[in-house]
Amino acid sequence: MMQVWKLEDQRQTLVLASEDGRMPSVVYWGGKLPKGEDLAVLAQATRLDVTSGMLDRSPDLSICPEVSQSFSGQPGLAIRSEDGTPLRPRFALESVDNTDDTLTVTARDAALGLTYRAVFTLVHSTSVIEARSEIGSLSPIWLDWLAAPVFPAPQLADRMIDFSGRWCGEFQRVDTPWTPGARLRDNRTGRTGHEYFPAIILPVGDARNTAGEVVAFHYGWSGGHRMVAEELPDGRRQIQFGHAPGTHLATGTSFASATVFAARSEDGMNGCAVAFQRHLRDHVVRWPHPDRPRPVHYNCWEAIYFDHKLDELKEIAERAAALGAERFVLDDGWFGRRDDDTSSLGDWDIDARKYPDGLDPLVSHVKSLGMTFGIWFEPEMVNPDSDLYRAHPDWALGDADQITGRQQLVLDMSNPAVVEYLYRKIAAVLSVYDVDYIKWDHNRVLPYPDAAQAEGTWELLERLGRDFPEVEIESCSSGGGRIDFGILGRTQRVWLSDSNDAIERLRIQHEAALFLPMAVTGSHVGPRHCHTSGRVIDIHVRAWVAAQRHMGFEMDPRELTDDEAVVLKDVTAWWKTNRNWTIAADILRLDSVDPEVTAELQRAADGSRFIVFVGQTGTSAQVLPRPLRLSGLEVDAMYKVALLDSVGNNPASRKGVTLSTAPVVLSGRFLMQQGLSLPKCFPQSIWVVEGERV
Repeated sequence: MMQVWKLEDQRQTLVLASEDGRMPSVVYWGGKLPKGEDLAVLAQATRLDVTSGMLDRSPDLSICPEVSQSFSGQPGLAIRSEDGTPLRPRFALESVDNTDDTLTVTARDAALGLTYRAVFTLVHSTSVIEARSEIGSLSPIWLDWLAAPVFPAPQLADRMIDFSGRWCGEFQRVDTPWTPGARLRDNRTGRTGHEYFPAIILPVGDARNTAGEVVAFHYGWSGGHRMVAEELPDGRRQIQFGHAPGTHLATGTSFASATVFAARSEDGMNGCAVAFQRHLRDHVVRWPHPDRPRPVHYNCWEAIYFDHKLDELKEIAERAAALGAERFVLDDGWFGRRDDDTSSLGDWDIDARKYPDGLDPLVSHVKSLGMTFGIWFEPEMVNPDSDLYRAHPDWALGDADQITGRQQLVLDMSNPAVVEYLYRKIAAVLSVYDVDYIKWDHNRVLPYPDAAQAEGTWELLERLGRDFPEVEIESCSSGGGRIDFGILGRTQRVWLSDSNDAIERLRIQHEAALFLPMAVTGSHVGPRHCHTSGRVIDIHVRAWVAAQRHMGFEMDPRELTDDEAVVLKDVTAWWKTNRNWTIAADILRLDSVDPEVTAELQRAADGSRFIVFVGQTGTSAQVLPRPLRLSGLEVDAMYKVALLDSVGNNPASRKGVTLSTAPVVLSGRFLMQQGLSLPKCFPQSIWVVEGERV
């Protein structure tokens, strides 16, 4: 007997089917099916043939592939009894609850006392599917692996795209061809990680940013994860995501995966990107001030590091405010006896040597300048040289003689006493001072992966969010080491990278836009002489790259020349004038055959206007710029297109193009099929083009 269920919106249909009461499988995920489609016939049409050398029936590639069904690929569940004996459940379908937007599958193995549940939710406004799984047991079990509900991968995809990275080099794209067997990616660092962003993109055929069929997945978990992209000997393909195996370090009677977010598009990778951007911004993030414009940020880290002097900080705040900053963030060095990174993490009391009157003088001064005040914490860490560690060495995770990272150890966030201590210390600061922002850092990997660490951190963030709902929190982890939809359900901003090198940022921001909207993506104008790359970059480029996302400054404003200050004030003023529409804009990555060009278009929610950023990172092979095709416009609409005149001098252009001297009015079809001709420019330059529908 075949049973079928579906979730559907205007863009897609997801069909699950169960035969003879077995665990259901995803038998169709594609464009919206016609009204008269017989789903039982559809499911029967997906049955596989049998040939020599095979079992007499192909084991189901179900939402939780089972070893007990002789499934030879990666199973969806690996568990052991309390004494360590492997268990091989044989689940029988118990019930399926199917509403317009949710499909809940419950299956049971009565003999082993196990219950499996999977929940699929289709969010109609974004067309993103959220899927998660749970396992319950009547007696304690060890969980080695639990996949979120398993999706099939497209048969016509010939490659997969995922992301590696490092400190100051996040979101490095990796293209891998599909081959028989599994691409297995394990992140065992205990945090989301620079190394392996928990996502995969599967283009079908020659799909690219702006065209073609694409499916994409993201696993919203802030601890280590595993990804499996597997092609079975019979040609079927599966995608699995779950917590890194073996990271549940104790037995239990209930476990759950994090949510896997799934999107599909027939408009290229941008279709999935827009779905993820909107979904994160509108359905995942809890905004403390949803109606307040995103404030221009100033962070003092690269201006002073640990050298806190009140008079200098006041002067820096004055200059930042004059440039247009609306929030001042006091970074590392305000607590304990914190003169470098070797001491005081965990001692979250104000350093009376640096601030004899507490933080009131600085906070009052910042607020008198019209800015709000933010502050840095690294709650999950402790220095061996700290009062906290001397009092509670047992609160540190791992062995006493472990290798430290940045001179620090990790606190055991599964310990309720640790979480309570951290809550009291943070709450004490938030209760005394008018703080509207926390930069929450996490500067080392765990000594060993432990899912309870992320769970404890989530619990602490949720408690602070309930008790201080006006405070915004940024997830920073040596830059982009903890970016995922799970942490962003509890925070409102990410620090994308510790690199303030605008040329490197162009690439990092470009790739991250496949998942992240402008609203959550911090991007700052760094020092003229970049502290992380040594490169000297023009102020026009630094300012406009920061203006592509949630804009801020992170340098000593006293270093600016008068001309540089004018440029930065102008760009900041542009950002403020336009942020009401750019905050809700879709970021569309533009295709370019020139590897030295990185370009994107930000399109207003109503399609009435757009802004294009075109970064020239290096020297092109050809003499002149290739025409740049735009995307996401109405083919029959006319657009007034203008090149902003504040992008700096351009001695490489001797004569210029039409846009160099005046705006032009062109059709959406022309802009998307022929493209814009831009002036010649030197490497490390940027063009900014505004468009408005007329």
